[in-house]
Amino acid sequence: MLKKWLIVGCTSFLLLFSKTEAQVIVCESCNINSIQQGIEHANPFDTVLIRSGVYYEYDILIDKPVTLIGEEGTVVDGEKKGTIVKVQSNDVHISEMTLQRVELSHTQEFAAVHISDSEDFSLKSIVVEDAFFGFLIEGSKNGEISGNTLSGKSDQEFYSGNGIHGWKSENLIITNNRVSNLRDAIYLEFVDHSTVSNNISEHNIRYGLHFMFSNHNAYKENIFRENGAGVAVMFSKFIEMKDNLFENNWGTASFGLLLKEIYDAEIEGNTFSENTVAIAVEGSTRINYLNNQFTQNGWAVKMSGGCYSNRFSGNSFTNNSFDLSFNSRLNDNHFNGNYWSSYTGYDLNKDGVGDVPHRPVKLFSFVVNRSPESIVLLRSFFVDLINFTENVTPIFTPVDLMDEQPLMEVPL
Repeated sequence: MLKKWLIVGCTSFLLLFSKTEAQVIVCESCNINSIQQGIEHANPFDTVLIRSGVYYEYDILIDKPVTLIGEEGTVVDGEKKGTIVKVQSNDVHISEMTLQRVELSHTQEFAAVHISDSEDFSLKSIVVEDAFFGFLIEGSKNGEISGNTLSGKSDQEFYSGNGIHGWKSENLIITNNRVSNLRDAIYLEFVDHSTVSNNISEHNIRYGLHFMFSNHNAYKENIFRENGAGVAVMFSKFIEMKDNLFENNWGTASFGLLLKEIYDAEIEGNTFSENTVAIAVEGSTRINYLNNQFTQNGWAVKMSGGCYSNRFSGNSFTNNSFDLSFNSRLNDNHFNGNYWSSYTGYDLNKDGVGDVPHRPVKLFSFVVNRSPESIVLLRSFFVDLINFTENVTPIFTPVDLMDEQPLMEVPL
């Protein structure tokens, strides 16, 4: 009998203190006809369902755990009067709606959604149009940003913000988003232990991805296409960049990927196609460049500054104007077992590896680095002659920089 009463008592106690979730309906003809009213009427952990319609609201404050879901056709128009939604609570989830017309400012960072000091949040299947900043995330962790489409209208960096902007946050999952026509598609600063995957960044004014002082992160299977200057990675360590596509990032100061003072990184399985510079590297150490494809770029790799203990292996360099530019000492960097379409050696024993080493640095790349205007001579017979002469008797290019085991075929 005592055991029975204990069970009943424990059950009652659990029911009393368990979370109760209800649904609050917002519609244009309802008693609750604004999103802000819906949030105010909701109890913690309730769901606010927004019926189809256009809601002219801005500075919507979410200061309690709540789920905000829009029906098909739900549009929230900020009328260019500020941030549309401000999140200042844990356990906030927003999905299935269009947010449009964020205010532009040169002194404040107005956003479609501004999340600050929050944990366990999500932004899913949201369309952001005519954005200044799209999603601005500050001092937050354990968030998922997935399946969203963000775009802006400005064609000048000065009048545009970033699509997904993270600052001083951790454990973010940014996946399956499409970002275009903004300043930086994805910008991360002091963001650690996060994953950026399967996103498409294209036609952005500055970078498809830009991160600084952000460690222990992975960037996988993204597409960075036709952005002003591709992807910039600065002052970070323990980075994985795998299976991404960098293509058609053209311009006098453009690149597919910029690495500046990066340490302990894995750059593997990426494709770099038709970029002015596929990878520009400065002062970066202990990076493994493995099984990447470099095709029809101006420069495949430009290395400068103090770079140490970097390894290039299994990469394919095909039909680039210059495969490698190297303006510092070789140090302990290694180039071994790569495919070079410019290799003119032979393979008598048919083991798939060239019998003579390949020198990937051309004299003319050395000349162009010092006198950029000389690029007009690129396809001339004179250039072919000086490159051949330098290859036979190296004087200006690094004598010890060579691939001792060049591959005869493109690696699978």
